[in-house]
Amino acid sequence: MPSKRPLFIVAAALLTAGAAHAAVDFKKEVLPLIENHCLKCHRATHEENGKTVKPKGDLRLDAAWALLKGHKDIVPIKPKDAVGSDMVRVTSLPRDDDEAMPPKDKGEPLAPAEIATLKAWIAEGANFGGWEGNVEGRPAGTVGAVKPPAKERAHDLLYAKLSEGVKEPASEALERAKAAGAQAAPLAPGSPLLRVDFLTAVARGDDAAVAALAPLAEQIAHLDLARTNVTDAACQEIARMRRLTRLDLRDTKITDAGIAKLAALENLVSINLYGAPVTDEALATLAKMKSLKSICVAETKVTEAGRKKLEAALPEAQIAANLEFPATPAKAATKKK
Repeated sequence: MPSKRPLFIVAAALLTAGAAHAAVDFKKEVLPLIENHCLKCHRATHEENGKTVKPKGDLRLDAAWALLKGHKDIVPIKPKDAVGSDMVRVTSLPRDDDEAMPPKDKGEPLAPAEIATLKAWIAEGANFGGWEGNVEGRPAGTVGAVKPPAKERAHDLLYAKLSEGVKEPASEALERAKAAGAQAAPLAPGSPLLRVDFLTAVARGDDAAVAALAPLAEQIAHLDLARTNVTDAACQEIARMRRLTRLDLRDTKITDAGIAKLAALENLVSINLYGAPVTDEALATLAKMKSLKSICVAETKVTEAGRKKLEAALPEAQIAANLEFPATPAKAATKKK
């Protein structure tokens, strides 16, 4: 039997050209997974316990130039080509494959969501956001990092429109959000719009914490509640965030009833429901939200029939569901024999 493994394609990876979205943040979302899963073996030569340790296979992943250059026939990152990037290929392989990375004795594999984030970042152009990493040993003339991709006009128009008439968030409101465990930052330099998350205080993220965001309802454009303890009750407050374009509810307790409360969010472009206990009933609500361009319903109770109905209702939207990895060429050949 070929090895099967569910693949979660996060919403950000599905925001393709023409869809308004914020790019994946390398330093915040990609660099941590490289540090946690790759640098134990693939960093510059260094001293460890009195011994000189060289990068495994002479492949370094501790710098932007190294990630782009690779070694011999291995190219970790090919901007805008996730399929052709070796880092995506080897981290996506089944754990019993000889090429799977990281090796079983070197650490835990990347989670499906991490692989999806990596793929999304590469597909967007692999913008390192100014990060160069360890420049030691960088060949002369080697590019340290690729330039940020040009902003899409639809992106500019959307956020320019949403910013009209919006005041800067009050310092008291920001302090209240911070006290509740939230991190709030401008969507872009000089913008009154905010992105808010609970990444550093997931356990504190609950209905009361979302209620504490009420004074910022007019400014919040991105809201990340992934892995928090929010319930359907929080959706009542979220529904008041009329400039919300991106909502992450993965691995929360939000149900169909909560999604029904969000129907009036007319600017919502992306919603991530990975791992939430939603069903086809939630899809019926989403089908009426014509602004949606990216929807993730992987690892939910949504059926294939429900997904097809949603696709028919929102033909321009990208919808992520569970997929299966095909057998590797070597294993396929073995099976044929």
